[in-house]
Amino acid sequence: MVGETIGKRYELEEVVGHGGMSSVYKAHDALLERDVAVKVLHDQYNGDREFLERFESEARAVARLQHPNIVTVIDRGADEGCQYIVFEYVAGENLKELVVRRGRLGVREALEIAAEIARALSFAHEHGLVHRDVKPQNVLLNGDGATKVTDFGIARAIDVETGMTQTGTVLGSSSYIAPEQASGQPVDPRTDVYSLGVVLYELLTGDVPFPGESFVAVALKHVHEPPPSLLDVRRDVPLRVVAAIDRALEKNPHDRFPTMDAFGGELEACLGKLDDDTGSGPTVIPPPQQHRIRPRRSSWPVITALVALLAIGAIVAGLLKFRGDATPATATGRPVALSGVASYDPYGDNHTEHSKQVPLATDRNPATFWSTEQYNSFTKPGVGIVLDAGSPVAVSSIRVRTDTPGFTAEIRAGNNLSGPFTAVSGSGTVADVTTFEVHSNGGPMEYYVIWITKLPPGSGVAHVNEVRAFSS
Repeated sequence: MVGETIGKRYELEEVVGHGGMSSVYKAHDALLERDVAVKVLHDQYNGDREFLERFESEARAVARLQHPNIVTVIDRGADEGCQYIVFEYVAGENLKELVVRRGRLGVREALEIAAEIARALSFAHEHGLVHRDVKPQNVLLNGDGATKVTDFGIARAIDVETGMTQTGTVLGSSSYIAPEQASGQPVDPRTDVYSLGVVLYELLTGDVPFPGESFVAVALKHVHEPPPSLLDVRRDVPLRVVAAIDRALEKNPHDRFPTMDAFGGELEACLGKLDDDTGSGPTVIPPPQQHRIRPRRSSWPVITALVALLAIGAIVAGLLKFRGDATPATATGRPVALSGVASYDPYGDNHTEHSKQVPLATDRNPATFWSTEQYNSFTKPGVGIVLDAGSPVAVSSIRVRTDTPGFTAEIRAGNNLSGPFTAVSGSGTVADVTTFEVHSNGGPMEYYVIWITKLPPGSGVAHVNEVRAFSS
């Protein structure tokens, strides 16, 4: 259609974007002598009532949204069966093109962009619309640093009584789709919160948290797999920013920010912390060295053949040698909700082990922590923190994050808050992020203990900043 004129005024000059149901052209408005963007519905959909209604719905929806960070609708029409919407023309690249061109962005730039997107989406939510397709391709950059959210093509009005949109329809881009949307469940503003969390993750790391080769494969990851730790990929991101992204990416909408305005407010607060005039700058942690601590294994059966015995002996020696060494690992499986409920000091020596701090180990904020007492000499067999799964659960792995790496620990478990607890993992040195593999030989357990047997070298204290558990 390049070179044609539609609506007797819009001269189509070049294609600037393609979508599943339409194409976008840069055009010249001969009447008002200005550049515009014209979205034209593909020919095969002109006779499809559902697509025509969706196209018309987008025009009506966005026409109501007059906001500096939302692309403005100028006109809507049909020319000999050709359906089109006219938008303001934004001369610049989209956010995806920026990430492809530059890779990961600086923390400040990423937060500024995400905060502007949040303001736009919050405005849309206030006017009764959930975008449902928040992704970098739908964020335009005008060349002056300002962002413009576009493509409300699959937006749906929020039902004023239920606060949700209809069920049974899976629409959106799989790399950014929220679990409830991928499952065809009701969506609400928190669905856009999740998608914006994915976008911010990509801006900071240069990649999406759940890459994959098919819509279904990626969508299933969003539904079932915990997101990878941002700190495993990039270490200079402030812990408060990490916590904000983690909360936005919660599987259960009720665990996310309750509104886009709340998420945007937290992003603004994170920006404010970057401008802290104390001179200390943003809080960062050392490069992550995630460990996987393997569970204790039963002894090998007796092998009579000498060659086999030697071979197995060599394998065992290798396992013993490398048990507890640092190897890349990511906890997988279904998340298990844990709550910090008590410190555990069965060899008490008048230390309280900061019992009031216990909930901070499971508050989803890696900037806060439970701490042991400060020891001049740590001679007791160990101290720990007790975590409650709510009911007996067969946990398969537990991930521990700390800002005092170097202490030695293992996982113990039991079904009574006061013990006894038995070891369900191997013992090893804890790095910044460490995953303990947990065995369930004793069956499901309700209480799990991070049992610390040695403090970090040169330090008399150990912190447990955040604990996450998973079941297979």
